[in-house]
Amino acid sequence: MKLYRLLTEEDTSAFCHKVTDALNKGWELYGGPTYAYDQANGVMRCGQAVVKEVEGTYTPETRLGAH
Repeated sequence: MKLYRLLTEEDTSAFCHKVTDALNKGWELYGGPTYAYDQANGVMRCGQAVVKEVEGTYTPETRLGAH
């Protein structure tokens, strides 16, 4: 099955660490990053989609972060 996650974080090094961690766990980038202003919190936010092919069958209970 193919898994999809959208990683988001404030525009700090924490975002880069989050994406780097996913890449090192076998996830692959899917498309380009996104960048937007979060007016409610007054910060810039980054987003990056990642995908990963794993064994098994998807259900809504699948814990994406556990892969």
